[in-house]
Amino acid sequence: MELRNLRNGSKLNERFRSADKVERVRLEQKDMQFLYESDGMLVFMDTETFDQVELPSEILGERRPFLQDGMTIVVEFYEHEGLNATLPQKVTCTVVETEPVVKGQTAANSFKPAVLDNGVKVMVPPFVGQDEAIVVNTETMEYSERA
Repeated sequence: MELRNLRNGSKLNERFRSADKVERVRLEQKDMQFLYESDGMLVFMDTETFDQVELPSEILGERRPFLQDGMTIVVEFYEHEGLNATLPQKVTCTVVETEPVVKGQTAANSFKPAVLDNGVKVMVPPFVGQDEAIVVNTETMEYSERA
């Protein structure tokens, strides 16, 4: 059985006998609204109680640039300690830099590089132009559709 450390994400493979018992940890999920970042800490507010919680910015990993002011995300807690944060699956971003739209270039499988307003580079279809809003899948970090 593979066990995962909830605090640091490390994994451990462990063998158990059929008579052994393993306690399953129950995590509480809460909707939290992003307020601001300060000294590498992200400050969120519980949307029901208005309590504020600080979590390290590393909790989002490479998806951190997709966190937007006022965005509601899901934070998983174990005994009042925030252990994981999940962004919405789809986020709207604006293309700030890409090659110009080429008339007649509609091949479905051809993509071109683009830089988003949050600094992330993604591949977009040829019909997407600069200053255009697109939807990005935060799980795959890929273009999903036009906004």
